[in-house]
Amino acid sequence: MTVQFVINNTDTDASGGRTFDRHDPVTNKVASTAAAASADDARMAARTAGAAFPAWAAKGPGERRSVLNKAADVMESKRDAFIAAMISETGATGPWAGFNVMLAAGIIREAAALTTQVGGEVIPANKPGTLAMGVARPKGVCLGIAPWNAPVILGTRAVATPLACGNTVIFKGAELCPLTHRLIVDCFVEVGLPEGVLTYISNAPADAAEVVKALIEAPEVKHVNFTGSSAVGRIIGGLAGQNLKPALLELGGKAPLVVLSDADIDGAVNAAIFGAFMNQGQICMSTERIIVDDGIADDFVEKLAARAAGLPFGNPREQVVLGSLVTPEAAEKMDALIADATAKGAKVVAGGTRDGAMHSATLLDGVTDAMRIYAEESFGPVKSIIRVSGDAAAIACANDTEYGLSAAVFSQDITRALSAANQIKSGICHINGPTVADEPQMPFGGVGDSGYGRFGGKAAIAEFTDLRWITIEDPNQHYPF
Repeated sequence: MTVQFVINNTDTDASGGRTFDRHDPVTNKVASTAAAASADDARMAARTAGAAFPAWAAKGPGERRSVLNKAADVMESKRDAFIAAMISETGATGPWAGFNVMLAAGIIREAAALTTQVGGEVIPANKPGTLAMGVARPKGVCLGIAPWNAPVILGTRAVATPLACGNTVIFKGAELCPLTHRLIVDCFVEVGLPEGVLTYISNAPADAAEVVKALIEAPEVKHVNFTGSSAVGRIIGGLAGQNLKPALLELGGKAPLVVLSDADIDGAVNAAIFGAFMNQGQICMSTERIIVDDGIADDFVEKLAARAAGLPFGNPREQVVLGSLVTPEAAEKMDALIADATAKGAKVVAGGTRDGAMHSATLLDGVTDAMRIYAEESFGPVKSIIRVSGDAAAIACANDTEYGLSAAVFSQDITRALSAANQIKSGICHINGPTVADEPQMPFGGVGDSGYGRFGGKAAIAEFTDLRWITIEDPNQHYPF
């Protein structure tokens, strides 16, 4: 059965009936067959969303809130379908997929609560008798593009707040999980979201550039949000800029977990294990660099390596902590990173083994800036340990990257930890907690090569609305001529 587009709440084939297959990374069997959009399909989707915008924008917040809350309920009822789709399309484990559904439903409910927060302010005017206001209004058609790694969370995030703010949305599903992403749209359609308000299309990998270009250039599209790699984000941001359309970009990361000399070692180990290896390290916030003070490094590494070595990996349909990477090629990249680092002096202290697309939790001790893994995002379960001497060196190492999404600092002296956190260049920083964390109401985004703009809570309202200056004035006011 083909995963079709959703156009005006109706299952729709791609022009010419074109499709593409997504294969299970573990079994290599076809996990899903999906409609493959052309540029003409993209333009048609934009016209559909544009036609639906005026009526949806005119809806009151109560009606939008009701639809969103019902969609969250339906999403939770489809938990098993989402889990099955994520396992087969992305190699995720069942617990990670279930967490995706739980958090995504929370994102929808948080967006529903925001419908009455899309307001503005009265601003004192210099003209006597004038009422001046800054009023937030929906932008129009918002294009949402989400990745495969946390597909339900990030796909839902791409559409929920734009809808809550009164926009219509085109959701372009990821090539690696078209079924999982289509299920998100089904949740909204089933509860009576008006036709054309949420449109879904998918495309074959070879057509991605053409389809995305057509979507961004479509006159109906007024805003773009993209979550994915920094390399693709530069292309998306460039296209948006050329067309004078604002973009929200949440991109890659190289998150440091800084362990200062007075840290609670066991607490830091717990956070590092979770942050480094949740979802096989395939999270933008994943702990990529474990920066530890020399004074406690031996004790810390011994405990961390023992924990990592005990994490089972394998087929996600079994009782494992680490499932499959998204493709066999992603797992092969892990081997290349390990080979490069060990050839230049790093030591494998845990893991280092692979079975097809499945890779063990791996730690490399003694990583230096001469190694690929020092600067390159692994996006997998191979992580670097970097030893430093003193807080200043730890902070300098944390900042020695083009990325700036998430970070963490461990210290039992909160003043010391806060000083370090304030010096680390990142959009997110957690003291005595892991680099991996997400809550629907929090401002989420990065700096540098990790992108710009913020998802989450009230911060996202500013992203998905235009602030208009509106005045009510005395028609008989005095003019100089």
